[in-house]
Amino acid sequence: MSNEKQVDSGRRGLLAATCAVGGVAGLATAGALVSTFQPSERAKAAGAPVEVDITGMAPGEMKTVEWRGKPVWILKRSPDMVASLKKTDGQVADPKSERNKEDLTPEYARNEYRSIKPELLVAVGICSHLGCSPTTKFQPGAQPSLPDDWAGGFLCPCHGSTFDLAGRVFKNKPAPDNLQVPRHMYLSETKILIGKDEKGEA
Repeated sequence: MSNEKQVDSGRRGLLAATCAVGGVAGLATAGALVSTFQPSERAKAAGAPVEVDITGMAPGEMKTVEWRGKPVWILKRSPDMVASLKKTDGQVADPKSERNKEDLTPEYARNEYRSIKPELLVAVGICSHLGCSPTTKFQPGAQPSLPDDWAGGFLCPCHGSTFDLAGRVFKNKPAPDNLQVPRHMYLSETKILIGKDEKGEA
Protein backbone atom coordinates (compact mmCIF):
# COMPACT_ATOMS: atom_id res chain seq x y z
CA MET A 1 0.00 0.00 0.00
CA SER A 2 2.68 2.44 0.97
CA ASN A 3 4.59 1.74 -2.29
CA GLU A 4 1.49 2.54 -4.34
CA LYS A 5 1.04 5.81 -2.46
CA GLN A 6 4.66 6.76 -3.07
CA VAL A 7 4.33 6.09 -6.81
CA ASP A 8 1.07 8.05 -6.97
CA SER A 9 2.53 11.01 -5.11
CA GLY A 10 5.62 10.90 -7.34
CA ARG A 11 3.45 10.95 -10.44
CA ARG A 12 1.38 13.76 -9.00
CA GLY A 13 4.57 15.72 -8.31
CA LEU A 14 5.83 15.12 -11.84
CA LEU A 15 2.45 16.08 -13.28
CA ALA A 16 2.33 19.26 -11.14
CA ALA A 17 5.88 20.23 -12.15
CA THR A 18 5.10 19.60 -15.83
CA CYS A 19 1.92 21.70 -15.60
CA ALA A 20 3.76 24.49 -13.81
CA VAL A 21 6.52 24.63 -16.44
CA GLY A 22 3.94 24.44 -19.25
CA GLY A 23 1.87 27.18 -17.61
CA VAL A 24 4.88 29.50 -17.28
CA ALA A 25 5.85 28.87 -20.92
CA GLY A 26 2.25 29.46 -22.00
CA LEU A 27 2.05 32.73 -20.08
CA ALA A 28 5.38 33.89 -21.51
CA THR A 29 4.18 33.09 -25.04
CA ALA A 30 0.85 34.83 -24.46
CA GLY A 31 2.66 37.84 -22.97
CA ALA A 32 4.95 38.05 -26.00
CA LEU A 33 1.96 37.76 -28.32
CA VAL A 34 -0.01 40.47 -26.51
CA SER A 35 3.02 42.77 -26.48
CA THR A 36 3.13 42.65 -30.29
CA PHE A 37 -0.25 44.41 -30.30
CA GLN A 38 1.14 47.29 -28.25
CA PRO A 39 2.95 50.12 -30.10
CA SER A 40 6.67 50.18 -29.47
CA GLU A 41 8.26 53.09 -27.64
CA ARG A 42 9.75 54.20 -30.95
CA ALA A 43 6.33 54.11 -32.62
CA LYS A 44 4.80 56.09 -29.76
CA ALA A 45 7.58 58.66 -30.01
CA ALA A 46 7.10 58.98 -33.77
CA GLY A 47 3.51 60.16 -33.32
CA ALA A 48 3.96 62.04 -30.07
CA PRO A 49 4.06 65.83 -29.91
CA VAL A 50 7.57 67.28 -30.23
CA GLU A 51 8.91 70.06 -28.03
CA VAL A 52 11.22 72.55 -29.77
CA ASP A 53 13.48 75.07 -28.08
CA ILE A 54 13.81 78.23 -30.19
CA THR A 55 16.12 80.04 -27.78
CA GLY A 56 18.70 82.10 -29.64
CA MET A 57 17.19 81.78 -33.11
CA ALA A 58 18.19 84.82 -35.17
CA PRO A 59 15.85 86.60 -37.60
CA GLY A 60 16.02 84.78 -40.93
CA GLU A 61 17.09 81.50 -39.31
CA MET A 62 15.19 78.25 -39.86
CA LYS A 63 15.26 75.10 -37.75
CA THR A 64 14.00 71.70 -38.95
CA VAL A 65 12.67 69.02 -36.60
CA GLU A 66 11.01 65.67 -37.28
CA TRP A 67 7.41 65.01 -36.31
CA ARG A 68 5.58 61.85 -37.43
CA GLY A 69 8.37 61.19 -39.90
CA LYS A 70 7.90 64.57 -41.57
CA PRO A 71 10.21 67.60 -41.60
CA VAL A 72 8.69 70.53 -39.73
CA TRP A 73 10.19 73.95 -40.30
CA ILE A 74 10.36 76.67 -37.67
CA LEU A 75 11.27 79.91 -39.44
CA LYS A 76 12.00 83.04 -37.45
CA ARG A 77 11.06 85.71 -39.98
CA SER A 78 12.86 89.01 -40.02
CA PRO A 79 10.81 92.25 -40.16
CA ASP A 80 11.52 92.41 -43.93
CA MET A 81 10.31 88.83 -44.36
CA VAL A 82 7.09 89.63 -42.49
CA ALA A 83 6.58 92.76 -44.61
CA SER A 84 7.03 90.75 -47.83
CA LEU A 85 3.83 88.81 -47.11
CA LYS A 86 1.69 91.85 -47.95
CA LYS A 87 3.40 92.01 -51.36
CA THR A 88 2.67 88.36 -52.14
CA ASP A 89 -1.02 88.43 -51.07
CA GLY A 90 -2.20 89.02 -54.64
CA GLN A 91 0.21 86.48 -56.16
CA VAL A 92 -0.65 83.43 -54.08
CA ALA A 93 -3.48 81.03 -54.90
CA ASP A 94 -5.00 80.81 -51.41
CA PRO A 95 -4.04 83.93 -49.44
CA LYS A 96 -6.45 83.27 -46.55
CA SER A 97 -5.79 79.52 -46.31
CA GLU A 98 -9.39 78.55 -47.08
CA ARG A 99 -8.66 75.41 -49.13
CA ASN A 100 -8.71 72.21 -47.08
CA LYS A 101 -8.48 74.41 -44.03
CA GLU A 102 -9.43 71.69 -41.53
CA ASP A 103 -6.54 69.49 -42.69
CA LEU A 104 -3.94 72.10 -43.57
CA THR A 105 -4.38 75.18 -41.40
CA PRO A 106 -5.58 75.38 -37.79
CA GLU A 107 -7.99 78.25 -37.11
CA TYR A 108 -5.36 80.29 -35.25
CA ALA A 109 -3.10 80.22 -38.34
CA ARG A 110 -5.70 81.31 -40.91
CA ASN A 111 -4.22 84.73 -41.31
CA GLU A 112 -1.75 86.49 -43.57
CA TYR A 113 1.19 85.12 -41.56
CA ARG A 114 -0.24 81.58 -41.22
CA SER A 115 1.04 81.56 -37.68
CA ILE A 116 0.26 82.42 -34.07
CA LYS A 117 3.06 85.01 -33.95
CA PRO A 118 3.81 87.02 -37.11
CA GLU A 119 7.56 86.43 -36.86
CA LEU A 120 7.40 82.63 -36.38
CA LEU A 121 6.22 80.21 -39.06
CA VAL A 122 5.69 76.55 -38.19
CA ALA A 123 5.03 74.46 -41.32
CA VAL A 124 5.44 70.91 -42.61
CA GLY A 125 8.18 71.03 -45.25
CA ILE A 126 6.43 68.78 -47.79
CA CYS A 127 5.05 70.07 -51.08
CA SER A 128 1.30 69.51 -51.50
CA HIS A 129 1.85 68.33 -55.09
CA LEU A 130 3.71 65.01 -54.93
CA GLY A 131 5.41 65.11 -51.55
CA CYS A 132 8.86 66.48 -52.39
CA SER A 133 10.57 68.74 -49.87
CA PRO A 134 10.95 72.35 -51.05
CA THR A 135 14.27 74.15 -50.65
CA THR A 136 14.77 77.53 -49.03
CA LYS A 137 15.11 80.51 -51.33
CA PHE A 138 15.07 83.33 -48.79
CA GLN A 139 17.20 85.74 -50.82
CA PRO A 140 14.91 88.18 -52.67
CA GLY A 141 15.48 89.08 -56.33
CA ALA A 142 15.91 87.28 -59.64
CA GLN A 143 17.39 83.78 -59.46
CA PRO A 144 17.27 80.64 -61.64
CA SER A 145 13.75 79.10 -61.68
CA LEU A 146 12.33 82.15 -59.86
CA PRO A 147 10.64 85.36 -61.04
CA ASP A 148 12.53 88.66 -61.15
CA ASP A 149 10.36 90.12 -58.39
CA TRP A 150 10.94 87.16 -56.05
CA ALA A 151 10.38 88.28 -52.45
CA GLY A 152 11.80 85.16 -50.80
CA GLY A 153 10.24 81.82 -49.94
CA PHE A 154 10.51 78.18 -50.93
CA LEU A 155 10.99 76.37 -54.25
CA CYS A 156 10.04 72.75 -54.83
CA PRO A 157 12.83 71.24 -56.96
CA CYS A 158 10.62 68.44 -58.34
CA HIS A 159 8.08 70.41 -60.40
CA GLY A 160 8.77 74.07 -59.70
CA SER A 161 6.01 74.98 -57.24
CA THR A 162 6.87 78.10 -55.29
CA PHE A 163 5.68 79.19 -51.85
CA ASP A 164 6.01 82.52 -50.07
CA LEU A 165 7.47 82.97 -46.60
CA ALA A 166 4.14 81.94 -45.07
CA GLY A 167 4.09 78.66 -47.03
CA ARG A 168 1.35 79.91 -49.38
CA VAL A 169 1.56 78.47 -52.89
CA PHE A 170 1.81 80.88 -55.80
CA LYS A 171 -0.83 80.86 -58.52
CA ASN A 172 -0.55 78.61 -61.58
CA LYS A 173 1.79 76.11 -59.95
CA PRO A 174 1.45 72.29 -59.78
CA ALA A 175 0.97 72.28 -55.98
CA PRO A 176 -2.76 72.54 -55.24
CA ASP A 177 -2.48 73.79 -51.66
CA ASN A 178 -0.43 75.77 -49.20
CA LEU A 179 2.07 73.97 -47.00
CA GLN A 180 0.47 72.34 -43.96
CA VAL A 181 0.65 74.15 -40.64
CA PRO A 182 0.58 71.46 -37.95
CA ARG A 183 -1.23 71.96 -34.70
CA HIS A 184 1.12 73.65 -32.30
CA MET A 185 1.22 75.83 -29.22
CA TYR A 186 3.68 77.88 -27.22
CA LEU A 187 4.69 76.41 -23.88
CA SER A 188 6.72 79.55 -23.18
CA GLU A 189 8.34 82.37 -25.14
CA THR A 190 11.11 79.99 -26.21
CA LYS A 191 9.40 76.59 -26.41
CA ILE A 192 6.94 75.34 -29.04
CA LEU A 193 5.01 72.07 -28.85
CA ILE A 194 4.35 70.63 -32.32
CA GLY A 195 1.51 68.16 -32.80
CA LYS A 196 -0.71 69.44 -30.01
CA ASP A 197 -2.63 72.59 -29.15
CA GLU A 198 -5.27 73.65 -26.64
CA LYS A 199 -7.87 71.56 -28.50
CA GLY A 200 -5.87 68.33 -28.30
CA GLU A 201 -3.41 66.31 -30.36
CA ALA A 202 -3.26 66.28 -34.15
